[in-house]
Amino acid sequence: MTVDIEHPRDRLITIFGKKPVLEALGDRTLDGVARISRDGRHDQGVAADVNAPRMQALSSWLDDVKGQKKRETHHVLVLDGVSNPQNVGMILRTAVAFGLQGVVLPRKGSPEVGPYVVKASAGVAFRAPILRTATAGEAMEGLKGAGFRLVGLRAGEGTPVGAQAPPTRAAFVLGNETTGTSTEVRDWIDEWQHIAMSGAAESLNVAVAAAVVAYELSRRAS
Repeated sequence: MTVDIEHPRDRLITIFGKKPVLEALGDRTLDGVARISRDGRHDQGVAADVNAPRMQALSSWLDDVKGQKKRETHHVLVLDGVSNPQNVGMILRTAVAFGLQGVVLPRKGSPEVGPYVVKASAGVAFRAPILRTATAGEAMEGLKGAGFRLVGLRAGEGTPVGAQAPPTRAAFVLGNETTGTSTEVRDWIDEWQHIAMSGAAESLNVAVAAAVVAYELSRRAS
């Protein structure tokens, strides 16, 4: 298995604008240091690097999971090439809202967890359980090695999301907004699921799809 080395920014989120920075300063769990954002149109002269307490390397998180009992629930989303900051931000907000244990955000193919992602998350990105790794393929390998069932989301494929109770360790993979899941990820998928729809639309926006999956996981757990 490839060993992922924690990146220097795996625990940092850059935010700017008076309101987001003030919110961060008011959160006693965060640790920040000011810097220049180089985006004067949006930063209002205020910027900060925030040490996000729930953002860490996937490999470190998996080490902790491996030491826990298998009956404990660990449900995560894996973002495979989801490149739009607005989609990523909304997915992070969904993860916080429904209590997911993690959102795997590979450094390759994903936007920086910065001001645009924070804005789209309505300010909760620095509280989200973000798990960083080099690539989506590396994430799949690590999750598989930790006993996770890898479920791919694809329109019209497999069983409907929520039709059956998920295993206690499950990772749901969401692909790129236009091309879907990547080749390096598809070979790792254990099963495919789809979101059942009765209308004429062929698919949902990736952030909306993530919300449906998160809701179903929350409903099953309650």
